Amino acid sequence: MGGELVEKTSLHESPDASRHALKLQHRRSPTILIADRNPHVREFLGRELRAEGYEVRLAKNGREVLRWIYHYEPLDLVILDPDLPDASDGPLLEKLNDRIPTLPVVVHAFGIDDAASYAGSLPVVFVEKAGNSIENLKKVVAEMLLKRRARQSQGEGEEKSPMHP
Repeated sequence: MGGELVEKTSLHESPDASRHALKLQHRRSPTILIADRNPHVREFLGRELRAEGYEVRLAKNGREVLRWIYHYEPLDLVILDPDLPDASDGPLLEKLNDRIPTLPVVVHAFGIDDAASYAGSLPVVFVEKAGNSIENLKKVVAEMLLKRRARQSQGEGEEKSPMHP
């Protein structure tokens, strides 16, 4: 389940639940960019994450990822296939980190050992692609978004506007 849905459900048990739940309802849903070369994987992940309450955007190559990062609405998380066409992943991750250093990135790859070489020292989490990896991916996404929201509420990690580098 998405971070907000978990919060809304568990908050109804506390005395301040309705006030807090009302605040959460006015907060926009987190926006996730799914970047995968395989259209079936993109659509499947998109469908699963939309069902969790997230806004989902899709990219099929490195150019589209950079377009989202530099020109469109703010993103809350990126799920990145390291085998994207027209992107060497180290530089793509570095560009993401340079543009929005607080942006959580999930590298979704077939071989975690191989994928680890792409990240270097960048703040990313690796989730191995497998037949049953969707539940693990949802859990990682929810945890990363909760951590990001906590950092933002403490005033850390101001992001650059997509229209103003």
